[in-house]
Amino acid sequence: MFGVKGVKVDGVMDYWAPAKKELLGDMKFLQRLKDYDKDNIPKKTIKILRKSYVNNPEFEPERIKRASVAAFGLCKWINAMEAYDRVAKVVEPKRKKLASSEKELEETMAILGVKQDELKKVQDELSTLNTNLSNAKEKKKKLEKDVKLCEEKLKRAKQLIDGLGGEQERWNFNVKNLKEQVINATGDVLISSGLIAYLGAFTTKYRNKAISTWTKLCRKRHVPCSPKPSLLTTLGDPIKIRQWNLQGLPTDSFSVDNGIAVFNSRRWPLMIDPEGQANVWIRNMEKANKLKVVKQTDSQFMRTIENAVQFGAPVLLENVQEELDPTLEPLLQKLTFKQGGVICIRLGDNTVEYSEQFRFYIVSSWLVCVLVCVCWFVLVGLCSLVCVGWFVCWLCVAIVNRHCCF
Repeated sequence: MFGVKGVKVDGVMDYWAPAKKELLGDMKFLQRLKDYDKDNIPKKTIKILRKSYVNNPEFEPERIKRASVAAFGLCKWINAMEAYDRVAKVVEPKRKKLASSEKELEETMAILGVKQDELKKVQDELSTLNTNLSNAKEKKKKLEKDVKLCEEKLKRAKQLIDGLGGEQERWNFNVKNLKEQVINATGDVLISSGLIAYLGAFTTKYRNKAISTWTKLCRKRHVPCSPKPSLLTTLGDPIKIRQWNLQGLPTDSFSVDNGIAVFNSRRWPLMIDPEGQANVWIRNMEKANKLKVVKQTDSQFMRTIENAVQFGAPVLLENVQEELDPTLEPLLQKLTFKQGGVICIRLGDNTVEYSEQFRFYIVSSWLVCVLVCVCWFVLVGLCSLVCVGWFVCWLCVAIVNRHCCF
């Protein structure tokens, strides 16, 4: 094993003496056994071991142990080296193959890792594509729904346009009229203001004559106005007028103009009402607002008016004759003042708060036009039967006092 050469003694090779000298006498012999290059044992040495020693029945560790414990250890070491060489020759190719396989496995795993990364990337792209596909399908579904809805809307719009096509002429006519009304608004408002301020006490015939004269004067002065201006077209609200008609106001233009003047005058209206038309209208219109109906002959006449002024209730003063109670003059002239930050008015000896919701209507079957807005509620057909002296009297009073708003 260590290359010690034997010596022939009596024709027989003797290894004991050289071995004892070179091996047993070596202080590092045990270390040499441990460091022996077992992977490179010469084939010739292995052949000799297997031929002369390993297969020799006398070379059994247990039998050698009986003779020498040291020899026993060396026997086991030799058997171990032979066994290692025998196994190494079988195992070494496998080790090399294992190393090669492990290297191939490592390379394969590296390639697999790359492929797995590529696969993951492809899977992520596939997932993104699937998500985009799902979104595209949803969008397509929504767009199809929108297209269907738009088609239905277009169909309905076409039907509507076809149905309203006949209205185009009327719309054009209305647009033209509205443009003319905007241009003529200055003169129409001027004439309507004059009608409310001066013509409330006069008949339809005289009103129309005055309006015609004023219209000619406006055109002469280059003030734009309508050919036939009226309160109904200038200040009238069709919805409100319709409600008034349902509440008892006659539907003729004379009565409607009077109704418009009542609510556009800055002063309280006095309505000449021999037939009770205005009385019925006011009662029905202000019924929901808890209308107070009084007469100058009532014992609590002023007390009722004071309460109404304070709490904002409407008041209807009936059966007014030629004169009004002087105590009402501050109310008729709206002589209000502020006291302690509150709007007040003095009625007789009492000062009461003045509510902005308060409304005052005066109805008479006779003429009283001082300090009031006069409206003459007489049927149009009966105007020709009115005494000429009355008409002249009303005209003079209205012009001299300038307190009538019609």
